[in-house]
Amino acid sequence: MTVSQELYKDGKFTSNELNDPSDPKEASLVLCFGERLILSDPGFYELMISRYPSAQIMLCSTAGEILAKYVYEDTVSITAITFNKTKLKSTSVNIQGFSDSFQAGKDIMKALDADDLAYVLILSDGSIANGSQLVLGMEETNRRKVPITGGMAGDGVRFEKSVVGLNGPVQAGTIAAMGFYGKDLVVTHSSMGGWDMFGPERTVTKSIDNKLFGIDNRSALDLYKIYLGNHVNELPGAALLFPLSVKLPGHDIPLVRTILSIDPEDDGMVFSGDVPQGSLVRFMKANFDKLVGAAAIAADHNYNELSHKSPKLALLISCVGRKIILDKRIEEEVESVADIFGESTFLTGFYSYGEISPLMKCEPCQLHNQTMTITTLDES
Repeated sequence: MTVSQELYKDGKFTSNELNDPSDPKEASLVLCFGERLILSDPGFYELMISRYPSAQIMLCSTAGEILAKYVYEDTVSITAITFNKTKLKSTSVNIQGFSDSFQAGKDIMKALDADDLAYVLILSDGSIANGSQLVLGMEETNRRKVPITGGMAGDGVRFEKSVVGLNGPVQAGTIAAMGFYGKDLVVTHSSMGGWDMFGPERTVTKSIDNKLFGIDNRSALDLYKIYLGNHVNELPGAALLFPLSVKLPGHDIPLVRTILSIDPEDDGMVFSGDVPQGSLVRFMKANFDKLVGAAAIAADHNYNELSHKSPKLALLISCVGRKIILDKRIEEEVESVADIFGESTFLTGFYSYGEISPLMKCEPCQLHNQTMTITTLDES
């Protein structure tokens, strides 16, 4: 397995000086994470085809790009991977062709299913698709119980629309998945948050899928405004500073949910994943040192699982909310990961509208918000 990386900015390519010797024409998979307006230019995909003619090409818009130890904006992070033993198969759907995200997830996994399936990477539209229903559908048809990780596409802090592409130009509503096959692929995954919870635990009393209306029989939006204080006039963007800890009914480990928008017609708060009735919720706030520390803990989890061997590639998908809060300190969380894996590990990834990963090994994948998720890939 070899890896090479480039950064595309202002029409120019800059290569990672640590790239493996490799032939771009032999690349198996190319991951392009970048600014929506750049990816939406049809000429960009044609450029990728000309540089990597034999590769499967996945493209995903972001709220910031990760390449090596650095975080970029208004660029495209390009990572080309050549596998020696692992086989690939891809599939994509558009959410607008389905009644719901759950069915889309089921169809994706059915298309990839095979006896030697080892791992699935999922990159989904982040504005239209319901991420939690998507992963539920995927897990229902995950017969091999293989790990599924990935993320929801971003659009900076505009929250207008997100785009994804698979072996073709990007489109809104696209969900792309890559299946990895064979016994030689080595995959680890982890997900950590690092937020402080405050206030009492409360109960969701009215919600529909990913739309929240009532907490403790009170207006959820009115209650949120009390906690936002001086930030209330900055909704919905300010909600990224105060995500919601959610314990789903029958579960003890909380997930994190972030507000995507507020529906002015009914004052419903729209989240990137479901917040079912009966869930127990608490408000959360940022702790800078804990956010950075959580990224390091996630990397350490992978490193330990690999018996302290640095992986070839680490895919980092973190949340736009973390990027907004950490601001000028944002590269600290990427650097903390790089410090653990060392210079022999290539880092790529992006800032997302939702992260997809199991919480623990051998558990089903779930949608997370405000976390740093890390997936490592290597061949034995």
